Amino acid sequence: MPDVDWIRKICRSFPDVTEDMPWGDDLCFKVRGKIFTGMVLSDGRFPRITLKCAPETFHELIEIEGISPAPYVGRYKWVMLANSDLLPANELEALIRQSYKMVAAKAPNKKASSKKTSPQRRKK
Repeated sequence: MPDVDWIRKICRSFPDVTEDMPWGDDLCFKVRGKIFTGMVLSDGRFPRITLKCAPETFHELIEIEGISPAPYVGRYKWVMLANSDLLPANELEALIRQSYKMVAAKAPNKKASSKKTSPQRRKK
């Protein structure tokens, strides 16, 4: 059942994911600082959910009643589902996974833990 806890469990299962609440009751999941999924906690058990999708998926999804281009970011192929129970769980999980992969591919990499050091010259 794609409720708040289910979505949170899916999102937290991916590598390098953190949670943030930058706008009131919007819970956002980020990969290396970039949002890949968000949901509105004040909506209750089956919240609105926003995620990024591939262009061809975007056009298919917005044909479904209850799914629309996401406010402010729709032009970048983000969609908003009126509630998380709108699609079957396996389809929603696939969309969340796709959003994660697309955002992770462009998110900044972690800084290398080993610093490059230049060879030091010996004093004679």
